[in-house]
Amino acid sequence: MSRSTRKWSLITENNPKSPISESYRMLRTGVEYAGVDEPVDLIMVTSCRAGEGKSTTSANVAVTFAQTGQRVLLIDADMRKPSQHHIFGVSNRGGLTGVLQGRSSLEQGIQETSVDNLDVLTAGQSPPNPSEMLGSRAMSTLLEQAKGKYDRIIIDTPPIMAVTDAHIVAGKCDGVLLVIDAGKVKSDIARKAKLSLESAGSRILGVVLNNVDRSSGGGYYYYYYGGDEQQKA
Repeated sequence: MSRSTRKWSLITENNPKSPISESYRMLRTGVEYAGVDEPVDLIMVTSCRAGEGKSTTSANVAVTFAQTGQRVLLIDADMRKPSQHHIFGVSNRGGLTGVLQGRSSLEQGIQETSVDNLDVLTAGQSPPNPSEMLGSRAMSTLLEQAKGKYDRIIIDTPPIMAVTDAHIVAGKCDGVLLVIDAGKVKSDIARKAKLSLESAGSRILGVVLNNVDRSSGGGYYYYYYGGDEQQKA
């Protein structure tokens, strides 16, 4: 089976002592705090628009959970523009599409990564009807099976403002992380994305502000937990 050449670095794997890696661990801690009263085993990561860093955030957060010894599955549910196979340098054959179409089992679709305790289910070939597939009973069954095998499941979805895919997946998850590029996305768009998630009945765990204060040498990521706590890397 052919494998994709890794294009982007996983900083939490390659440089775990860096300030940015520490910010991802702070994000992980915030998610764990959010699960004190209600479980957050199934987490969706989305953004307002494309190119805001949601896939990179999904991958690195998944790595930080795996580094604590938890069994983690990262699912690339962005069937329109998948990227996790590039990030982890694995094949994109079969994947989520193959499992949902019944061409392979969940066990056959899942691939190991170079990170201990972390597996990935890539998106697979882009189907003509991704929204319908993500909203199908097969998708619900897949997630239930995965919850029986993993401690934490991270789902990378398309941007919330672009298509309906993220709305559909959000209803199947315990909580949502919204990634926003502070240098590109205006506040009104961010508010619309938040309201869109809330209207779908989503539990918003927090907002990750990407590319914050870059010109002054500040941190790249902020995490707001419940609107009450602010953490800066």
